[in-house]
Amino acid sequence: MGETIVFTSGKGGVGKTTTIANIGAGLSQLDKKVVMLDTDMGLRNLDVVMGLEDKINYNLLDLLENKCRLNQALIRDKRFPNLYMIPASLKMIPLKQYERAFSILMEQLKKEFDYCLIDCPAGIEQGFQFATSVADRAILLTTPHISAVKDASRVLHLLNGTKITKVELIINEYDERLVRKKYMLSKEDISELFDIPVLGTIPHDEKIIVSQNKGIPVVTMRSKATQKFICLSKQIGVCAYDFS
Repeated sequence: MGETIVFTSGKGGVGKTTTIANIGAGLSQLDKKVVMLDTDMGLRNLDVVMGLEDKINYNLLDLLENKCRLNQALIRDKRFPNLYMIPASLKMIPLKQYERAFSILMEQLKKEFDYCLIDCPAGIEQGFQFATSVADRAILLTTPHISAVKDASRVLHLLNGTKITKVELIINEYDERLVRKKYMLSKEDISELFDIPVLGTIPHDEKIIVSQNKGIPVVTMRSKATQKFICLSKQIGVCAYDFS
């Protein structure tokens, strides 16, 4: 039985979709079978970041409404072994009515995949409730900026009220130089503030912007962020590697 991990954040623009894309690709390179689901209805971006927008015939809403079969909605990324994606719908819809169907779908996916990674809409509206309702584990994304940390704190409070028992933090746009100068919160400061483990940090890297525009995950490139994403993938995959 696989594991469902929801990636969430307090606000948009903290790198959640990029993170899930690269960790999904990284896990697949570790011989894990992975499916990534975009639940950001109306604002889907995961397909763009992965460069798969031209491959879409059906989406998550089609699946939930039984308008297609699972194998019709699954998009395989041929660049990576065992990596698949289900895109969000471009329709803005009330999601509460689909929670039961989503739960059934996730149980089916967990039988076929080692990891089901859910790209949760930013914020704490109905999309958050929908995406987190089926998760076994949550990874909270923030940047070291005060406003992002404050918003993420609110999301953590809501996560603590769900059935999710394991919540970890990833800090994006982390700059060791600014931390040393005390211009930026350190990961230790943020970890203490949230009282949850920091899974890792991702540095600011211009190649991430290049990778997004090209639809090519940065784990395939040589950059500052590449090794960080690979290490995060290994940690999530509980592989017998040295992460130091």
